[in-house]
Amino acid sequence: MTVDTHSFGDSSLSATVAAKGAELERLDMEGPHGRPLLWNAGPAWPRHAPVLFPIVGRLPEDRAELDGAPVHLTQHGFARDRVFRWLERTEAGCMLELVDDAETRALFPRAFSLRIRYTIENGALSVRYIVRNPDAERTLPASLGAHPAFCWPQRPGAAREGHRLVFSREETGPLRRVMGGLLEPALFPNPVEGHTLELADALFEADALIFAPVASSSVRFLDQSGRGIEVSWDGFPDLGVWTKPGAGFLCIEPWHGTAAPEGFDGNFATKPGLFHLPPGGSFHAGWAVRPV
Repeated sequence: MTVDTHSFGDSSLSATVAAKGAELERLDMEGPHGRPLLWNAGPAWPRHAPVLFPIVGRLPEDRAELDGAPVHLTQHGFARDRVFRWLERTEAGCMLELVDDAETRALFPRAFSLRIRYTIENGALSVRYIVRNPDAERTLPASLGAHPAFCWPQRPGAAREGHRLVFSREETGPLRRVMGGLLEPALFPNPVEGHTLELADALFEADALIFAPVASSSVRFLDQSGRGIEVSWDGFPDLGVWTKPGAGFLCIEPWHGTAAPEGFDGNFATKPGLFHLPPGGSFHAGWAVRPV
């Protein structure tokens, strides 16, 4: 089967995006310090940076209802497995779009348009999202999230120990966690000390760290030398940080929404963390990454 991808970049960064899922599949530093920044979708987790839409997280038994119609959505929704169409392809980036069709409406009974633009400029990759509600009468309730997996350790052959996250603001609020895919009602102690989280596999034995809401608008993922990457975001009030203990990646995930909470009543429109777009309305958000 032909792999439909587009590669782009400049003298500092290069990237590849696939039509399937509009997924970022490669992000490399160029030049004398060249190295891969993105996880290689190895056996530990076979994805690179999936797009989460129209939900983030999971529904109980993957089911809900919306205005009396059934909703059937597996974890993180269907966008990551759908083929987007190309709207633009240039040396500096690309734009793709997914719109509803008979298959998506059988799973999620709403019209939508999801556009994603990737651009490399001034030493950074920028990813911008626009969700539109084309329906003339009904509101579009949905969530959107990014799920990029960055190499941990950041340099091939280096140790995982000594890596840390440094947030742009102090993160003092309690964390949320999931159990069985659903959001636990309890709040959990936050292991961030001021701005800094020292990374260790033990942090992720109970799944992701969920900052909902997150105070920061950026975080630096640094190695023992103090070098690494900075991930920034806007339009996303929540942040997930996740790995599989021992795997070679760390996901830094800006979200609008989380998994359904334990005891969720099944009415999709009441799922926490959704944006509700009126007829003709739109939602805008984005994230970016740059070496530091």
